[in-house]
Amino acid sequence: MGPFELLRRWPLVRQVTEGDPLGLGRSVQSDRTRRLSPRTAAADRVVGSICPYCAVGCAQKVYVKDEQIIQIEGDPASPISRGRLCPKGAASKSLVTSPAREYRVKYRRPHATRWEELPLDQAMDMIADRVIATRAASWQGREGRGRDEKIYNRTLGIASLGGATLDNEENYLIKKLFTGLGVVQVENQARI
Repeated sequence: MGPFELLRRWPLVRQVTEGDPLGLGRSVQSDRTRRLSPRTAAADRVVGSICPYCAVGCAQKVYVKDEQIIQIEGDPASPISRGRLCPKGAASKSLVTSPAREYRVKYRRPHATRWEELPLDQAMDMIADRVIATRAASWQGREGRGRDEKIYNRTLGIASLGGATLDNEENYLIKKLFTGLGVVQVENQARI
């Protein structure tokens, strides 16, 4: 390779000779870089989604190949995030594809040293039974008689702290459910 060929390969010279004065195109690419293609090019389809981490609601594009997620990126069409994701949102692919992800209900009985797996129906029944029992044991109805009578119709034995990933509709339904049960301590973490 002669000295002129070596000089022609310098990025600055290529910027001038290839009409790329800002160095944003081919002039700054190596041969290896030109052969690269984005991970998203192999996707069979793109599915719109919302980041699950906080209440901001950043839109995501989920790239799928052979029914497996291959990449998750911000959606530039979103008026909320305009294609940007925070570090947690940018790493949300690992939330879905991690080999450590749990797919089964885990339960550790009082004083037990190990977790056990339960069927979802059994776990839901256990939760419902405990809500009913706690409500019955801690129910405050009426107090006093006549003019001094106070009507509470509440339970202070149950409280709810919602997560920031719940949307307005889900929070509305949770509030309605717990209010109907007489629970007065209902809060959402997004407001704290």
